[in-house]
Amino acid sequence: MQESGFLGIWSDIASETETNYLHWLTREHTSERLGVDGFMAVRVFRAHRTDVCRYFILYDLTSSAVLGSAPYLARLNSPTPWTRRIMPLIRNFVRGGGTIMASAGVGQGGTVMPLPLESGETGDAAAILPDLVQVDRISAARLYRTDHAGTSITTSEKSMREGDRTFESLLLIEGLDEPSVRSAHDRLHRRDPALRISTVRPVDTFAQVFALRRDGHT
Repeated sequence: MQESGFLGIWSDIASETETNYLHWLTREHTSERLGVDGFMAVRVFRAHRTDVCRYFILYDLTSSAVLGSAPYLARLNSPTPWTRRIMPLIRNFVRGGGTIMASAGVGQGGTVMPLPLESGETGDAAAILPDLVQVDRISAARLYRTDHAGTSITTSEKSMREGDRTFESLLLIEGLDEPSVRSAHDRLHRRDPALRISTVRPVDTFAQVFALRRDGHT
């Protein structure tokens, strides 16, 4: 089945609780999410940073309608005991889900740069994707648009966190290594210096640390 929806999440976790967070994420939480109809795959990335433990999680969904589906909301309103322990520990939580608007390139890269975009930038960003994948060692570039109605639904799980934020759209650059992804980011600004990158997040690159598909394969 061709996925047309997404759910993207950033979060920070204290270094002393990082192992517990990762065990929760890889041994329970992502498998639980992939058990929900419409969740097809997940990739987990860690930022190339030493000052903070920052993660970016990207789920592939069959469509944006999954965000408001009864099975998904049932999970969000009935968190597991482990989830109840983890959620209050998460900081700088940014979440958005919606639709894949455009893509260029082939496959996936082990290094990604997710760039939240501000309102009104989506059309300009879509036109840039084919140029970005011409950079050496860049595998793909994708543009996602947030469905704010589905993203903003109030749930029990959300009530356990503080200061949740979201974004209008997301430009994801995927490549084989960090220097190549940085080069693509440089080309983005040379191509269109007026394209503003949202201050929701710093411009980080992330390395993949975990992946899982609904069928249980990576």
